[in-house]
Amino acid sequence: MTIEIKAPTLPESVPDGTIATWYKKPGESVSRDELIVDIETDKVVLEVVAPADGVLKDIKKAEGDTIVSNEVLAIFEEGAVAAAPAAEPAAEEVPEKATPAPAESDEDQSNLAVLLSPAARKLVEENNLDANLIQSTGKDGRITKEDVVNYMKAPAEAPTPATPVEAPVTQTKAVSPPQQPIAGVDGARAEKRVPISRLRAKVAERLLQATQTTAMLTTFNEVNMQEVMDLREKYKAAFEKQHDGTKLGFMSFFVRASVEALKRFPAVNASMDGSDIIYHGYQDIGVAVSSPRGLVVPVLRDADALSFADTEQAIRDFGIKARDGKLGIDEMTGGTFTISNGGVFGSLLSTPILNPPQTAILGMHKIQERPMAVNGEVRILPMMYLALSYDHRMIDGKEAVQFLVTIKELLEDPARIFLEV
Repeated sequence: MTIEIKAPTLPESVPDGTIATWYKKPGESVSRDELIVDIETDKVVLEVVAPADGVLKDIKKAEGDTIVSNEVLAIFEEGAVAAAPAAEPAAEEVPEKATPAPAESDEDQSNLAVLLSPAARKLVEENNLDANLIQSTGKDGRITKEDVVNYMKAPAEAPTPATPVEAPVTQTKAVSPPQQPIAGVDGARAEKRVPISRLRAKVAERLLQATQTTAMLTTFNEVNMQEVMDLREKYKAAFEKQHDGTKLGFMSFFVRASVEALKRFPAVNASMDGSDIIYHGYQDIGVAVSSPRGLVVPVLRDADALSFADTEQAIRDFGIKARDGKLGIDEMTGGTFTISNGGVFGSLLSTPILNPPQTAILGMHKIQERPMAVNGEVRILPMMYLALSYDHRMIDGKEAVQFLVTIKELLEDPARIFLEV
């Protein structure tokens, strides 16, 4: 039975996609629900799997081609079996004076030792990796793209020798930013050219739009994190035990403080729609997450109804999905307010850019011990700079400053978060 494998139906906000990686070639056997092709969109990578056991007969769209909803990608034959490779001639049938085959190189021997998916092979070649060192999790011991990505992220126990190059490297396949330094040989000035990914291009477009179409302004404050740190240190073990391994972090405190502040200042929880301002009666908080493909902002729906454990678990899940490219479009649409935590990378102070059509974004930063004047005395306290960027067309400076001060006060006296005072 012949089946047309079609692209999934894309949301209205995603007009088209690009074929990223084919994991099967024409004529290869495919198992039911086995990954066949990745489609990259402006927001997420969509996976298309086999509808049944069979054979991939023909590919209609090559890697790099643009596709739209329900467009035919390939022809699949259900129940078919891939043709067996031609049998090797028996040893006694080989003529005695036949020319001996050339010895296999070390690289050939290495390739024979492991099985790689097409996407994994490309990453291995592009990053000059030794495939024999990568732990495989795929079927029949095959190394998958995720195996290679995880290998590159893991701290190396010993330096892996890179294959020397004779000239500067130029590549055109769209990949993530290089995980290893790009170096030449004998003083060669090496380069690596890769097309910008659709996600990164979309992020760049939205950031540029935010700076050009909004009256963006940033106000700053600082918060003493001592009370939050003491509370976290006192209860983190009990919290983790009570909530099945979920760890108590700082983000849940900031989410809850933001929820309370948003209730008091509705203009900060609004969005712009043409000439109208929409004031939201709920708090859907986006959390900026860095991924190998670029910045993504998954959304905590109805954040006011989430417990600390729910918030921490959801943020952890977002991080894992972002790393693995598994975030769904529905998880990144909407949002009434955004929190960005540059402190995890060591940022001491920054001005976050708005996430349109939202009217404000909160920037967290590194906790830094600093000498502070407290009741006429100098004390060393763990301080964090906070930044609130807002659209001055809809939010007055007074509201923005009071909103940020509210967050500061709630974090410096966390009991107020629970008492809602």
